[in-house]
Amino acid sequence: MTNNSYNKRGGSSKFTANERIRYPEVRVISETGEQLGIMSTVEAQAKARAVEKDLVLITEQAKPPVVKIIELAKFKYQYQQRESENRKKAKKQDLKEVRFTPFMGEGDFESRLKKVVTFLNKGDKVRLSLQFKGRAILKKEFGYDMFARVIQATEEIGKVEIEPKLMGKKLIAQLTPSK
Repeated sequence: MTNNSYNKRGGSSKFTANERIRYPEVRVISETGEQLGIMSTVEAQAKARAVEKDLVLITEQAKPPVVKIIELAKFKYQYQQRESENRKKAKKQDLKEVRFTPFMGEGDFESRLKKVVTFLNKGDKVRLSLQFKGRAILKKEFGYDMFARVIQATEEIGKVEIEPKLMGKKLIAQLTPSK
């Protein structure tokens, strides 16, 4: 049975165990997961000591708080494994940027549109950007038309998160996958 509430680096641990549990009554769970019932913290600590294990606080939001009789090192290991598994399952969504120009050839437009579709199918967000150079800013409607074509072509696989808006000399919109 360990009584370490400090980690190796000297800081306090995020797990509350043994005498550091400050609740009058707790719900006790055995190491195998069976309910042992509601009892005083002193009784629960005595049961843990009897089997040479630690009393670890699982959740303090429940009424009464839930504790488990388990070795603290084993509990920490299981916690790390759960966290690692959750990180693996979490889908990381990247933001990809595809740049257009206001007076773009049809072939260039089609290749960039394919890139947008590929990114959306992978589950990534896509930022569409269009840089106006020189006097091209006088023909803003060409940029808005370009984005309207992209949005219309990708409406079944993506939805508009940020409507096309002009920021200085740059027109920006953002699409997100609809899945």
